[in-house]
Amino acid sequence: MGLLDKLSGLLGLKKKEVHVLCLGLDNSGKTTIINKLKPSNAQSQDIVPTIGFNIEKFKSSSLSFTVFDMSGQGRYRNLWEHYYKEGQAIIFVIDSSDRLRMVVAKEELDTLLNHPDIKHRRIPILFFANKMDLRDAVTSVKVSQLLCLENIKDKPWHICR
Repeated sequence: MGLLDKLSGLLGLKKKEVHVLCLGLDNSGKTTIINKLKPSNAQSQDIVPTIGFNIEKFKSSSLSFTVFDMSGQGRYRNLWEHYYKEGQAIIFVIDSSDRLRMVVAKEELDTLLNHPDIKHRRIPILFFANKMDLRDAVTSVKVSQLLCLENIKDKPWHICR
């Protein structure tokens, strides 16, 4: 089973074509994670900060993915909500080494979860506790505690690193 098939299993996806929103603060590693999900022949060698958003399309053996890589810079975060209705799954990326902005990540997550286009849907969420290899990184358990993920009762979610 490939990485994309595992991802679809973690997210509980059953459809053949899936629209995924990749969200998180700037510099959390969203584009890098999406790049790693793509087939090796489609991966980019140079990763640059996302301005606005990028759309990536790729396939696994059983699914076709359209991933909306949304910029996490403060001035672009208000654009996220324009894509919520189309999203069938969310990847929320957290920089585990950025303790100072963990509060901001939680605020953005809370805003996302309380948005009318998300709040009453059982949309699956995969949390990526990224940058665990850095010295100041907190564990995925600590990330889960800081973001109060245990309070998410109405959506299937999983945290990985």
